Amino acid sequence: MRVYVPLTLSGLAAAHRNGELDPGSLGAYAVTPALREWYVSDDIEELEYAALNRAAQASLRMLAGHPAEARRRVVVALDVPDGAAVADPDLGLEQSSLGEVRLAGPVPLSKAAAVHVDAAEAETDVAAAAAALGAADQGDDDAQFTVDGAEDHDLMWFGVQEIPHLLG
Repeated sequence: MRVYVPLTLSGLAAAHRNGELDPGSLGAYAVTPALREWYVSDDIEELEYAALNRAAQASLRMLAGHPAEARRRVVVALDVPDGAAVADPDLGLEQSSLGEVRLAGPVPLSKAAAVHVDAAEAETDVAAAAAALGAADQGDDDAQFTVDGAEDHDLMWFGVQEIPHLLG
């Protein structure tokens, strides 16, 4: 099963240093029954892309809460055994929790399939989106437009062996 863990660049650096991710404390996203129902698709690639985007949104929330962080969203794609990621059945189809899963414990970084990171060109839009997130959550349409602007940038794909380059 593919699981997407939202991070920041400093979170990625810590995971690289420790050799593992602790999604239990971070949260993660995957193709859950609720995400399938919401997205209304049977195409697994589309569903995984939707889960990746949910993780990118969570990474943006992390950035909003930490103004000193580099303004680049980071998502690590992990391969875990089926059943290792569990969705909270009580959340159902709540929009804010679609695709959200929990893992029982830390996962070795060696289980990562890829790292997805914003390009440097996205930093201005990501910074603006992080700053506007609070107002967007309060229903401000202009702020939501700014937040949506970050989603116009696709995250770039990197192999796990490229993590030192990303951090350098």
